[in-house]
Amino acid sequence: MPIEYGDPEIREILNDQMYLPEHERFYRRREFDTRKFDFEYYWIDLKDAARKGSQGEPLRQRGKTDRSVFIKRDVINVFPDTLCWIHDFTYSFNEPMTNMYFWHPAYDEYPVVGINWKQARAFSIWRTQLLNSYLLGIGSPFVQDFRLPTESEWEYAARGGLRQSPYPWGGPYIRNSRGCFLGNFKPLRGNYIDDGGFHTVVATAYSPNDFGLFCMAGNVSEWTSNAFDESAYDFAHDLNMNYVYEAKEDDPPVLKRKVIRGGSWKDIGFYLQTGSRTYEYQDTSKSFIGFRNVMTYLGRSKGDDI
Repeated sequence: MPIEYGDPEIREILNDQMYLPEHERFYRRREFDTRKFDFEYYWIDLKDAARKGSQGEPLRQRGKTDRSVFIKRDVINVFPDTLCWIHDFTYSFNEPMTNMYFWHPAYDEYPVVGINWKQARAFSIWRTQLLNSYLLGIGSPFVQDFRLPTESEWEYAARGGLRQSPYPWGGPYIRNSRGCFLGNFKPLRGNYIDDGGFHTVVATAYSPNDFGLFCMAGNVSEWTSNAFDESAYDFAHDLNMNYVYEAKEDDPPVLKRKVIRGGSWKDIGFYLQTGSRTYEYQDTSKSFIGFRNVMTYLGRSKGDDI
């Protein structure tokens, strides 16, 4: 049910609970207190539920007789880190991006940044809940969850059906036949603007790949669901390529690394290659990392007679 912002009682409640206290207001502007924008969600640890003991003991013999032990609860603040433009590059003049990027309509079609891995996953869960609530209301079955892509899924999508091409647009070059750069990245030393963008650019500024996907190289790097390990490819299996690890708060930082792909506006051309990979820590937000959602395909939808 929509909130009736014109109702005096509703406005009074919002003023007391959701807005910044008066002593924190800038020129007495009523602004939302983003510290209160928390999203609570639950997820089921299927891997733990399926895991047997070292001697093959079933769950009951391991003392896990209640399924609630596999239901995990998380609370995450959903607001982006609006200061990421400044703390990433302290001596760059990024104040205009800090002041405008996250709210001005001029940036509506720009990629989201300032989101850490946990926030990206939480958004995927919220988006799934929103869609399934709608489908429930019209009597349709639920769909597969929105989620972050695995590293393998991301690379497959980036290649766009081109098996041997190092870049999503095909061919071994990062310029077209007219000498124009084909993505938003750092093309030359000390030069960010020759490709048409100093920071991020509109998501459709460059041509899509053969799958119709935009910005699979450059603009912003993208979170994947995979944990990062330098030797992950050595112990991965054909049917188990998705190396994941649910890091705990007290785990060392090395276990909190997540794979990012695609390269960004601040990266050199090497990171734009479909096979290049690097990492960032799951609780870190950056001005050059965004994300996109994927969903496992279930087949044609209800009523689709094509």
